[in-house]
Parts: sequence; C-alpha cells; structure tokens
Amino acid sequence: MRTPDPAAIAARLPTGSGIIYRAFGAGDALSVACSLRRIAQARGLILLIGADERLAWKAEADGVHLPERLIGDGPSLRVRRPDWIVTGAAHDAQALHRAALAGLDAALLSPVFNSRSPSARGQLGPIRFTSLVRQARLPVYALGGVNARTASRLISSGAAGLAAVEGLI
Repeated sequence: MRTPDPAAIAARLPTGSGIIYRAFGAGDALSVACSLRRIAQARGLILLIGADERLAWKAEADGVHLPERLIGDGPSLRVRRPDWIVTGAAHDAQALHRAALAGLDAALLSPVFNSRSPSARGQLGPIRFTSLVRQARLPVYALGGVNARTASRLISSGAAGLAAVEGLI
C-alpha cells in the first residue's frame, strides 16, 4: 500500500481537493471509504473511488476514477450514475482522446516525472506533458513524481491541477 493512512492525508488537504481511494479488494474497503467520505464532507473535498462503482455507491462517493483500460466504460457509467464525477487514468495521447470521447470529466495523465508507482511507465517530462495537455479535449491533471520540487515545472503547462501520492506523505 503506497498510502498507509489515507484518512490522515485527506484530513490535511485544502478545500476543493479530491481524493481517489483505490481499495484493491481490501477487506476494510467500505469502512475506509466511509471514513474518507466523512472527512470529504467535513472539509469540502471530492471523493472518487477507483474502479469500483458498487463501493462508490455504498460509500456515497462523488464518483469514480477509471483505470486506462476501463475508460470505455465511461458512457455506460454515465447512464447509470449521471450525477457522478467520472475521471480516468491516461498515459498517452490516445488515452486522453478516448477519455474525451467517453465523456469523462477529467483525466490524470502520468507519469509526468519519475515515479515509484508499480504501474509507472517512462516519464513524460514537463515539455511532453504540456504538449499533451494542450491537445486534450478535457481537463488534465498531472500525476507521477509530482511533489513540492517538481510542481513548479508545471506552472504554465495548462494542467487543471496536480495529483500526488508520495508527494503528500
């Protein structure tokens, strides 16, 4: 688990921030998700659940975050849950295009910088990231190696925002 105490991190996020909780089949997923929901409500945060519509519904989350391989599920998810926020992971221009076609609200494009994520591919770098953001037809958030040191390199990228895992720990 890359974030051993997601509630502690959520409790420190500024108002308007989002949380993506990826349970990965954890036995206490509903309990953790509900705890995050309470924090999100109290602090004015958005809670998305990673790739688990049922958990998102049970926890009364604001929506779901889809892995890149499930971006195509966006339209059917929209039919079932029209009020939800639906985002997706993307790693290249084609995935950003599919996310826009699927009607997703935003995409998290990664890895921008070197990342210790087990799913991270080669880094995009800030120049390539900026180019992809400017071509995208939906809001794009930077993810992967984003921290206090690297974030300043993305100021003029056009990104809708920054996402981090280890940069918050």
